[in-house]
Amino acid sequence: MLHYIIRRVLIAIPVLFGISVINFFIIKLAPGNPVDMFIDPNTPKELLEMRKNLLGLNDPLFLQYVKWLFNLLHGQLGYSFSSYAPVTKMIGQCIGPTLLLSSSALLFGIMIALPIGIVSAVKQNTKFDYLMTGLSFIGTSVPQFFLGLGLIYIVAVQLKWLPTGGMTTLGGTGGVWDYVRHLILPVFVLGVVIAGKKVRYVRASMLDVMKQDYLRTAVSKGLHPFWVTNKHALRNALLPIITVIGMEIPLLLGGSILIEQIFQWPGIGQLTMQSILSRDYPTLMGLNLVAALIVLVTNLLADLLYSAADPRINYN
Repeated sequence: MLHYIIRRVLIAIPVLFGISVINFFIIKLAPGNPVDMFIDPNTPKELLEMRKNLLGLNDPLFLQYVKWLFNLLHGQLGYSFSSYAPVTKMIGQCIGPTLLLSSSALLFGIMIALPIGIVSAVKQNTKFDYLMTGLSFIGTSVPQFFLGLGLIYIVAVQLKWLPTGGMTTLGGTGGVWDYVRHLILPVFVLGVVIAGKKVRYVRASMLDVMKQDYLRTAVSKGLHPFWVTNKHALRNALLPIITVIGMEIPLLLGGSILIEQIFQWPGIGQLTMQSILSRDYPTLMGLNLVAALIVLVTNLLADLLYSAADPRINYN
């Protein structure tokens, strides 16, 4: 297993390099530049050119990439063009809130999808199955921004049960309960979408496994249906479920950008939008690199979970 992990890590190095090259040149192809975004349009062109030279924007693209890569190899991601703060520090401050929001939403969605999907498969073509399938389609179809704004208006503005946004109460003392109150709405919005998609995957995977002969044999031998379903059938149905959950994490990071904007959550999503609007190339490069790293780590964890779920899979 250790040799497999080392091999995957070594393979990830050229993959990250290729991703960084593609991201760099795609970002540079975007119209506009940081100097034009932050300087008065009446500023003399000489001063604009001087500023571009200081930021290295007039250097050839290849040279700009080499400088960025040199800094990366020395453990630095450069400095933001807009705030002049170290990109590493900015991402470090934002990644914690995003991971908290994303992991909570993923856990919430899985906790809903697994039991509902299992029961829907066991009670196939019943009223419960039709109801849950319909609700899962609704959860998948409702736009996140519409659901989020609707919940803010009803729950936060009208009923005043929860805060409208942010991570903590301004001027408050903070605390675990304060974080939880601010987490509920964004986690619910992201979790509903995750659960809506995963219910159908769990149901389909369980139905496929429950048709196997060895499960009919287990039932005929008198094994309790609960253990047949939740031990033997579920474990064999986990492989495709692990796959779709692993694929959900990159999508979850992308979806959190919109949710963080709606709920003013101080995470990577807000930093990404600010960097895009200000053409902050170093910050965007750092964010893309972190996102690619998270995807690679997630794929590796999914492969390791395959082995844990099915002993027949051996990476040695």
